[in-house]
Amino acid sequence: MALSIAGSDPSGGAGLQADLKTFHRLGVYGEAVVTLITVQNTQGVTRVEVMAPDLVLEQIHAVCSDIPPHAAKIGALGNQAVVEAVASAAQSFAFPLVIDPVMVSKHGARLMEEEAQRALAACLIPRAFLLTPNLEEATVLAGFPVTDVASMRKAAQRLVSLGAKNVLIKGGHLEGAAVDVLFEPEHGFHELSSPRIATQHTHGTGCTYSAAITAELAKGADLRSAITRAKEFVTQAIRSAPGLGSGTGPLNHHA
Repeated sequence: MALSIAGSDPSGGAGLQADLKTFHRLGVYGEAVVTLITVQNTQGVTRVEVMAPDLVLEQIHAVCSDIPPHAAKIGALGNQAVVEAVASAAQSFAFPLVIDPVMVSKHGARLMEEEAQRALAACLIPRAFLLTPNLEEATVLAGFPVTDVASMRKAAQRLVSLGAKNVLIKGGHLEGAAVDVLFEPEHGFHELSSPRIATQHTHGTGCTYSAAITAELAKGADLRSAITRAKEFVTQAIRSAPGLGSGTGPLNHHA
């Protein structure tokens, strides 16, 4: 079993909808706690409504008290109150927690307030078995520009110092090949590279990647194997994207 604690994307390309599709495709029973609701499609986000923190907590308790997951991931949380609520629940998690610190949507809509970013660093990152920021998120969390592999390595070390057990900085926005940097304090750095695919259909890439890692962890894979398999899945999902919508379309979650 794997749990997604994330926002809803009614177009199905990102958020908990993408997470559940990914869990299912990788052979894991999926559960989902809704943190916020968006109004969006492949062209943009027009509205974001964040759930009440007590409602988020009740959902987490309902799941964990009856069908506890073997791994969980966190996506968009929205505001400080929800971040703090989820952090309080995470104190009792007896399973690996993957945190994808979603701050801005693919279309540029803000999905996390600035106060929530500070709460994330203070309260939630120390609960992370794996933290998976992209370059922009790593820049915000580390406090300096993250623009190349060297600064990705430096940022990963900085984020481990904030309490994350392991950090994967995603290089999908780098020039050239898509290079991700994994830092495991006990094992050092490891780079994962895949060729850049020329396509506009990349909506939900980060959600799908972190969900795939979570699914593999739920099946008992070690961290590096989980990330390697997840990256292969995401690469194939981008390569075979169905071309839906008139904007930034979704991946192929049947890959």
